[in-house]
Amino acid sequence: MTARTWAAPVARAIPVPAGAGMARMLVERNARSFKAFWPTIVSGFFEPVFYLFSLGVGLGTVVGDVDVGDGRTVPYAVFVAPALLAASAMNGAVFDTTGNVFFKLKYSRLYDSVLATPLGPRDVAVGEVTWALLRGALYAAAFLVVMVLAHVVTSWWAVLTLPAAVLIGLAFAGVGMAATTYMRSWQDLDLVQLAVLPMFLFSATFYPLSTYPASLQWVVQVTPLYHGVALERELALGMVGWTTLGHAVYLVVLGLVGVAVAARRLERTLLS
Repeated sequence: MTARTWAAPVARAIPVPAGAGMARMLVERNARSFKAFWPTIVSGFFEPVFYLFSLGVGLGTVVGDVDVGDGRTVPYAVFVAPALLAASAMNGAVFDTTGNVFFKLKYSRLYDSVLATPLGPRDVAVGEVTWALLRGALYAAAFLVVMVLAHVVTSWWAVLTLPAAVLIGLAFAGVGMAATTYMRSWQDLDLVQLAVLPMFLFSATFYPLSTYPASLQWVVQVTPLYHGVALERELALGMVGWTTLGHAVYLVVLGLVGVAVAARRLERTLLS
């Protein structure tokens, strides 16, 4: 199946803002371009897999079971796997909308050429976010297969962890794209890692929120990855409730705000 045959239908299925209906063309362009660099995409999938088997399985034999609330305990690998699924979706989305977009914007000047076509700045923003979202979903789908093979999936609600990963990708792609429009040099990309790494380590990824001091729990709860981790964990464990919907709404709103900011910034940058 060619990039054109799968990218276009997926792009059409994702709602886009008014004036950005041609964004799918940029998605197809990215799909065609990355066919020659597929090892780069695949490599981003392995980090959470290594964490799952080194910490979830290896360290899990020492940690034992983890209390997830309501008097229920689960093996450590079952507890940590959904969080790593969320991190996998985050990695695919945020790194695509930062480093790759920055190169296209500041060095290859790709978007200057894009604007010579019927596409506009809104199309650029939505197209790049959509492509990053697809990349994050690809990571998440592959990781979900690993979870199933590792026997750390305990509920049929887990089938919804993949669309939930798409929401995580939307949130981080939107924010990543918006942040990239403010970057001036490659050194600014270090700030992305400075933000992503602490979120990965301290968003209740490897231990429950209750282990944090009460004064710091609210700090953790405002981070986007925490909501992604909580959403994936509740679905994977079958502990679905109103909080699950709240996490999803948070991610959708954050993603849409990010896309809106990115579109406005690109209009100023590319048309000035």
